[in-house]
Parts: sequence; structure tokens; C-alpha cells
Amino acid sequence: MRNRFDKSHGDRIRNIIYTLPLILFIIIGVLFINGVSSVSETTLAKQKESLETALHRSISQCYAVEGIYPPSLSYIEENYGLTYDKELFHVDYQPFSSNIFPDVTIIYLGD
Repeated sequence: MRNRFDKSHGDRIRNIIYTLPLILFIIIGVLFINGVSSVSETTLAKQKESLETALHRSISQCYAVEGIYPPSLSYIEENYGLTYDKELFHVDYQPFSSNIFPDVTIIYLGD
């Protein structure tokens, strides 16, 4: 027989109703953080791709104008206006000879 003064069942439902917004807030927060992280990774990939394109374009332009490939990365920066975030990316530029396309590697320095 149920006691009419027993409110344990009603308290349980009330507790669930009160904690439901908190649980939803936590779920939405986690989804938001995952979304921001995904956008950040996509942006970094686009920045790296843009740097690769700019480097190859500058190297090719130097060869077309001067008849030689650039001797160094600093030469490209000074004469062809290449700029990039040096705290975010490291560019390994290895020229072989004045008539062979240099080896270019871009490394994300990251967190």
C-alpha cells in the first residue's frame, strides 16, 4: 500500500526535470567545442595549401624571369614578396642546382 505522504517518487521526477537542462547544456558545449576544433583543423590545412601554392608559384616565376631557380628561401621572400607565419610553419627549402626544381617541405609546428 502506498503512503499518501511519501513523496520520493515525485522528488525523483523533479530531480530529473531539474538536471535535464544541465545535461543538455553539457552536450551542446561538447558539440560546440568539437565543431570549433574541426574548423580550426580545416583552416590550418587551407593555410598550408595556400603556402605551398605561393611557394611553387614564386619558384616558377623566378625561373621564368631569371632563368634560374631561387638559391634560398630568403631570396624568394626578398625578391618575390613571399610572407608566411614562421611561428606556425617551417619551410625546408633545399636547392639542388640552378636548373633543377628545389625540394620544398612545409612542416606544421603546431601546438
